[in-house]
Amino acid sequence: MKNTFSRIVKGFMFSAITFFSASSLAEEIRIYNWTDYIPSDLIAEFTKETGINVNYSTFESNEEMYSKLKLMNDASYDLVFPSSYYIGKMAKEGMLEPIDHNKLANFKQIPENLLNKDFDPNNQYSLPYVYGLTGIGVNASVIDPAKITSWGDLWNPEYKGKVLLTADAREVFHIALLLDGKSPNTTNEDEIKAAYERLTKLLPNVATFNSDTPELPYIQGEVDLGMIWNGSAYMAHKENPDIQFVYPKEGAIFWMDNYAIPKGSKHIDAAHKFIDFMLRPEHAKIIIERMGFSMPNKGVKALLKPENVANPLLFPPESEVQKGIFQEDVGAAVDIYEKYWNQLKTNN
Repeated sequence: MKNTFSRIVKGFMFSAITFFSASSLAEEIRIYNWTDYIPSDLIAEFTKETGINVNYSTFESNEEMYSKLKLMNDASYDLVFPSSYYIGKMAKEGMLEPIDHNKLANFKQIPENLLNKDFDPNNQYSLPYVYGLTGIGVNASVIDPAKITSWGDLWNPEYKGKVLLTADAREVFHIALLLDGKSPNTTNEDEIKAAYERLTKLLPNVATFNSDTPELPYIQGEVDLGMIWNGSAYMAHKENPDIQFVYPKEGAIFWMDNYAIPKGSKHIDAAHKFIDFMLRPEHAKIIIERMGFSMPNKGVKALLKPENVANPLLFPPESEVQKGIFQEDVGAAVDIYEKYWNQLKTNN
């Protein structure tokens, strides 16, 4: 169970919670999502409005989500939120139901530049939920942010025991591959092994691997430097203005998490209703203001304060988006990444 910091996660703390309506218990939706990704009051509002009960549980990594869906043969979930490169993988393996765009009155709110990506042409199996960048978090009270310009700075011996890495194999190998001048989407085992060897040299600096609530170790003073999502940096900065976000010169990691309906879902109509509910601009506003993640929604900026619209953590500059690289499905090479990832974690 993750540690909690009540001022940050108040209203989010649910791991496996069912929201019951006052009406019949017959209609429900079972959601499997990242930790702290939808405020509980929005879930409750959906139930109140539709009468659809929500059974909500969470995961910490794409690998955890994928493995659980693979192991379960009873269609235990109706809506999941995989990252872009897992959408392609799951679609190829027949793990997803098509999404009917005609059932979504608010489909028009999704910006065209975030549709029809290579991992899911025509968005047959997915729609974007949130997108963002993984960059470098810095505690300015301990480390001068002006000294941090590159992913390579994490290796500086000066930061022994002060660094956070996300608990995500592809993200962590992404930065080492970038520094090696290789594609973060390589399937070459020699290149992945070389990245692993580079990462082993980083381990003395690593205090923790955290993709649950990566802002908390910064806020609690457990780490002073490392990887962090822009949304997590936004929340951390609100709590402690010394926590700042740096776009590394090699480029941040660009990611998008998506709505997807698992194959065999027993409540497909309810899944569509939930997606459409979340696509409303007023609900996107809540996600942005509370969580700090960018929502792909055309109508939301008109509802936000001007300072939030201009905030580079909430809406990354186009120059940084252009430098960022999407992670892609690497096919069978995912097993190579996992092999070296497990070795890395064991060494730690």
